[in-house]
Amino acid sequence: MAEPELSPAKAVLLAVQLASKVQITALQSLISLHRKTLHTDLIFRILLSHLPETLDSSKYVTFLGDLEAGSWTRESDSPVDTSSIDEISEGDAKKKVRKLRLLPLLWPNAPEDAPTDPLILFLIHRSLRVDQNTGLITQLPELLVPFLHHSDYLRTWMISTILPLLRLNYEYHSDEGTVLTIPKFESLDDHAGVTLLLSRTGKDQPSDAASDPTVGRDLRGLVGPWMYGDTRTKRRKLRKSSSLSLETVESLEEPSAANHKYLGWEEVFKWMMDQAGTTWKTAVEGVEQWDGPGDVDLGGYEDGTTWLDEDDQEHLEARYARAVLATAYLISEESEAALNGVQRILVRIITLLDQDRIPTLQAACALLTPVADLDGSNLLSTKNAPYLRNDLLDDQNPLTSPKEDSIKLLHALLISAFLCTRTRCPISIKRAGELAIVQDEHEQKLAFNKLMHHTANGPKEDDKFWIRTRNEILWLRSWGAEELSEGGSDTTKGKGIFGRLTKEFIEVEVLKSLLTNTRYALARSIYEVAMDPPLPKEVLHDAIVSAAMNAYDNATNANKTRGGLKKCDDILHTFPDTLQGSTEYDEMEHLVRVTHDVGKYRLVFKQGEPFRPVNLRVHSDPISIIGKILDQNPKSYTKIGDFVDMGNNMVLAGLTKDKAKSISKAEQKAIAEKRIVSMCIDAALAEEDFETAYSYVVTRLKDIAGPAHARSPDLERKNSGLFAEPPPKVIDDWSWRASLQAGKYERTSNTIKPTHLGNTSGNLDIRHLEQRMDCLSQALRLAPKATLQEILNVYRRCEEKLEQFVKEEARIEAAWDEQGDGKLMPGGFAATPMKNNTTTSTSRAVEEAPLSLFDLSRASMARAQSGFSALSMVRGSNSTRQEKPLSDSRGSTELSRVSTPDSVSLKAPMRKRDQLKNVAVGGLASGVGWLLGAPPVNHSEDEGRD
Repeated sequence: MAEPELSPAKAVLLAVQLASKVQITALQSLISLHRKTLHTDLIFRILLSHLPETLDSSKYVTFLGDLEAGSWTRESDSPVDTSSIDEISEGDAKKKVRKLRLLPLLWPNAPEDAPTDPLILFLIHRSLRVDQNTGLITQLPELLVPFLHHSDYLRTWMISTILPLLRLNYEYHSDEGTVLTIPKFESLDDHAGVTLLLSRTGKDQPSDAASDPTVGRDLRGLVGPWMYGDTRTKRRKLRKSSSLSLETVESLEEPSAANHKYLGWEEVFKWMMDQAGTTWKTAVEGVEQWDGPGDVDLGGYEDGTTWLDEDDQEHLEARYARAVLATAYLISEESEAALNGVQRILVRIITLLDQDRIPTLQAACALLTPVADLDGSNLLSTKNAPYLRNDLLDDQNPLTSPKEDSIKLLHALLISAFLCTRTRCPISIKRAGELAIVQDEHEQKLAFNKLMHHTANGPKEDDKFWIRTRNEILWLRSWGAEELSEGGSDTTKGKGIFGRLTKEFIEVEVLKSLLTNTRYALARSIYEVAMDPPLPKEVLHDAIVSAAMNAYDNATNANKTRGGLKKCDDILHTFPDTLQGSTEYDEMEHLVRVTHDVGKYRLVFKQGEPFRPVNLRVHSDPISIIGKILDQNPKSYTKIGDFVDMGNNMVLAGLTKDKAKSISKAEQKAIAEKRIVSMCIDAALAEEDFETAYSYVVTRLKDIAGPAHARSPDLERKNSGLFAEPPPKVIDDWSWRASLQAGKYERTSNTIKPTHLGNTSGNLDIRHLEQRMDCLSQALRLAPKATLQEILNVYRRCEEKLEQFVKEEARIEAAWDEQGDGKLMPGGFAATPMKNNTTTSTSRAVEEAPLSLFDLSRASMARAQSGFSALSMVRGSNSTRQEKPLSDSRGSTELSRVSTPDSVSLKAPMRKRDQLKNVAVGGLASGVGWLLGAPPVNHSEDEGRD
């Protein structure tokens, strides 16, 4: 039984012992016996100092209630054991009491506005010690909740401090390793507090989850309670001036008393905007699941009264709506999923603002509803461009103002971005806004070209797709404004993301895309045969030609029945009404034709680089491509007619007009034919086919070739003094060279033999030399003055060889005749002595002296006459052979130019001797006749003979 006569000192010591041993019932009995000594404040201090913090709150929370109410009485069956203090003297007891150093009820670093109620002070201080010594803050709600009705201060502290910290560390994100103590949590400023509370928001949910309900939960259950009450900022301000130094954290500017409630929420809004740029799904989930600052979860600890007045609520809702619109602009990911997220945000803000509902994103893109006039709100002014990048939460920003016009603008930008993204040309809302507001024509054209590039890969057989695509592209320019305004011209500035581009330009690009994807009938129905065609005829013509040229340049095969060349040909034939009589159309027709002809041959420009049609169009000298074909395709020179047609088509296609601007097409065709014939001659000689080369020289080249240089006028030739004689104009620099090359050719063992000899010599060497001399005489007739000496030298060597072969043949025939007449033939005639050939010796004597060009010509003629004198004797037996008409011999052609009147009598038979002689001298006489003063060729006599 407790002694009622316990001194105050011993009663205090006994209470301390009972509290330390957690003997709550005995302590209650002791207090009831010594109520005057053990008053409430002292008991709270004893409990605060000696009651173990590990004790479960349920063990003593009832005791605290009874202590506060003072309603208990001493129980007889609960005696107090005083044996532990009986032996202590009164003096020692007093000394021990003085040394107890009980903790004060006011906790360290407490604000100046801390409550004075001992119970509230004890509860808060007790909670801090439990957190500091054990970290068991899960026990605090059981300790504090029964007494919340005693103090609004305690309720606010419980809701704004204990509840968010408890949820953060133990309920919502229990796997987080870092646990903050209550004092450190209270010391956080607005930015640090929001960052901490939402640090795990949206990160625990799997990435493939359809929805993450934790975002709204954290905003309601963590941020909402933390913002509860209007004294939190004030307490933090007073705590900063306290003498106790806590962990320093970066803080914002000191808020004024008028707006301290808003700064924390502004940090929440900024957090949402930051999430839009990094993890937009979290931002969208937050908008959908959270209604703003008024949507909080206080855990049921609130007292039912509103903690935000009407003005504050209205202000924060407006700021939240602005933050939601800013979040939509800041979603930077360029994907359909992100744009669908913007659609969800837009639907949410429309619901919050109680505006008319909008259709789904897919339905809106199908409807393409015209955007109402936004000029009145001035939202599309270029001065608003900076608001797209900065100050999205600024109250002066018209783009994020929670009004009907700004929402319509956002909806139009969303549809524009989705139309582009769906076409595999993704853009974000912010990018679409820059295109529409900044109105930079260069930027719009870049975005448009990118869009058309991706559109070009659309389906080839779906006209509905292309009709829809055209409508969408035109909507992107004007946002459907043309449907709202009647009589709008094509040059009227649009207000869409392609508003700076003219409608004509967009229609041209759409037409090209249709033609690229072989939608020819659809393109013609829209742009040529429509009642109100969208393009002028001139613009349509240029667009068609450009599309055909683009198809040609991109072709990889030179066959006009396949690939790009077929596409080019089809485009040209799709618009007959527009292209009729067009020069460009005619040129493209011939270009396709000549390209197809070139594609029949093997042609490689570089190693491993086959011929492409564009090589022909951009080649600086397209005629030279025929030379490459002749080099790479054996025996192709025999198709000279096809190559001449190719050259004509190249001229008609306009491929040579850049190098021959002042020359008519007829002259260009003549030059092309000369070059091609010369190339074929060179190709034939390269393949040892002299007979074909010779036939080209005497047949084709003879009729088309002309002098190499034009003769200078007399006035120009007489210039003297400081003025030098101008060089002669080059007319035909190919024909004489080809003739000269044929004349220089010498037979080898690989030379292709002739298939028939006609009336020429049966000796192939003599026949070959005669043909060479024909070619050289042709070269002499065409070559420039500077090259005559070289040609004459070659001619002289041919003449010498011909003389040697003729003499050798005469000697062999004479020996044969002598052997036959003297020995083998009985009764034969005696050998007739041959006449001495004095002419030859005379000719040789003259040859030894230096000769002028005139003397050389005369000596050559004399030598030819003497060289054939013996030929008549050995070929006398052939005099009865049937002779062909003079016109059948190639040498006879030249005969008409140097023959005497006796030799050209009508239909008179020509002796073999005269025929061979004229072969040798005819070419020279005709080639240098202008030097000798010979009369012009009388073609009429040759024709009469024929």
